[in-house]
Amino acid sequence: MHPLEKFGFCPMCGSKHFDINNEKSKRCDNCGFVFYANPSSATAAFIVNDKNELLVVKRGKEPAKGTLDLPGGFVDMDETAEEGMTREIREETGLDVRDIKYLFSVPNIYRYSGIDIHTLDMFFLCKVDSSPTAIASDDAAECFWLPFDEIHPEQFGLRSIRQALHQADFLKNQK
Repeated sequence: MHPLEKFGFCPMCGSKHFDINNEKSKRCDNCGFVFYANPSSATAAFIVNDKNELLVVKRGKEPAKGTLDLPGGFVDMDETAEEGMTREIREETGLDVRDIKYLFSVPNIYRYSGIDIHTLDMFFLCKVDSSPTAIASDDAAECFWLPFDEIHPEQFGLRSIRQALHQADFLKNQK
């Protein structure tokens, strides 16, 4: 099902004549309003320590509850990607980021409340204070340091995270 099919009424005038315009938009035949389905911004952090370990979290909520993940989440309105990444790390692990570097992005589909949310997942390499103790909270059920040689992408529940783990050159070079 196309994500726009869930929206049956024009958000401007309430008309039920809100029809598919093209593959990424709907148009109201009544008032002419065009709504574009652009991806939501999301972030994920590669937080590494000097022991060649990656900080991972166990997902506490659906989708993919109970699987491994990287700290991260959706960027709020009026936040930069870096601000959103910093906030999500603090919310999920209690850690404060002291350095953040953009790496790459991966398009993704995030199933939430029965709707496929198209996202653009932005991946960052982040540094935190040395020897930090991460404490899981928010939607992270657990967090721990995983040695690089014990990282198995198939244990991570979200497709974009698995793809990013394969794509992350710094992990390949240190295993």
